[in-house]
Amino acid sequence: MHPDVIILGAGAAGLMCALTAAQRGRSVLVLEKSNKVGKKILMSGGGRCNFTNYHVTAENFICSNPHFVKSALHRYTPEDFIDLVETHGIEYEERRHGQLFCQNSAKDIVTMLLAECHSAGVNILTHCNSVDVTPTAENSGYCLTFEHDNTRQTQRCESLVIATGALSIPTLGGSDFGYAIARKFGLKLIERRAGLVPFMFTGSTKNLCERLSGLALEIEVRCNDQSFTENMLFTHRGLSGPAILQISNYWHPGDLLIINLFPEIDAHHWLLDTKRSQPSIHLKTLLSQVLAKSLVTELMQEFWSTLDGRRLDSIADAQLRQVAQQLQHWALKPAATEGYRTAEVTLGGVCADGISSKTMEAKDHTGLFFIGEVLDVSGHLGGFNFQWAWSSGHCAGQCV
Repeated sequence: MHPDVIILGAGAAGLMCALTAAQRGRSVLVLEKSNKVGKKILMSGGGRCNFTNYHVTAENFICSNPHFVKSALHRYTPEDFIDLVETHGIEYEERRHGQLFCQNSAKDIVTMLLAECHSAGVNILTHCNSVDVTPTAENSGYCLTFEHDNTRQTQRCESLVIATGALSIPTLGGSDFGYAIARKFGLKLIERRAGLVPFMFTGSTKNLCERLSGLALEIEVRCNDQSFTENMLFTHRGLSGPAILQISNYWHPGDLLIINLFPEIDAHHWLLDTKRSQPSIHLKTLLSQVLAKSLVTELMQEFWSTLDGRRLDSIADAQLRQVAQQLQHWALKPAATEGYRTAEVTLGGVCADGISSKTMEAKDHTGLFFIGEVLDVSGHLGGFNFQWAWSSGHCAGQCV
């Protein structure tokens, strides 16, 4: 017997779609090319899976059509997924900015999804390769030819769901296969690039980052009229950490990053006030009270070598203004990002204009659905991309 629904990809979106469709009585087959399901879930959040966020809005997503995500997010909310998590007795915790993580392990989420799929009768096959997709002769469904355990198989279905993910982290199964299917059926693609990804630098900036590797601090970073205030991490390649990953979604080659090392105060006023109240304190000593000494040493050498060893009362107000400007407007020009190898998401993808926002079905191809990261939808860091997977998967599962 051929299944009613075939889903390509057993990640977050694919599994959510599968269990939702099967609970409606649809027979569902999921084909996964790797050796296990939910690989990206398992590695996310440091193995704890940041599975959603309390504060999900359309503004947390990047899409060529900013209204596209609204319907799915409204039809399946973070509260809906939290209810499922609680039904399975999974313990979770809230962290900064409304982020929800498993207290124990990301395996709890995968186990929950598989349990729901199993109870609803979903059939999941791993190690499936070389999938070829064609419409049936009657255009009433789709025919798939694939290899499973070195055996060539053919299956037909009424509804085909593309949940193959995108290009990010190829070691976890990222590929362009979903885009190839979209092209085959004439769907428009938005240019793809790595998102939520660390930056790399060259020259003296790279050397500085290497020397500070492992140091993290809270900063504000700005680029292209966007800003984020979270931690930044120096690495041996450049810069990472939540703030940097967030701003990478808005950076383009050649753009500058503007780093504010004092996101909560006016550094100029602080320096002048301290000069009046503690005139004998050295500039380096003062800065080292609020910033890591290693960072202050690097900044002094880079920008204020003539002020090293100087008391505040020996430094002109105009010079202190320049120090404050550098502290709050440190301009850095990345050479590149680390690319898809470490990117958490892929920006761009199957254009939302060709997809129904209510059902995730291709407007010109009955029974062909696209969900999750393969679409031109990318969320901010903090559980938003998983919520898009749950929401888009659920919406498609209700309609296949």
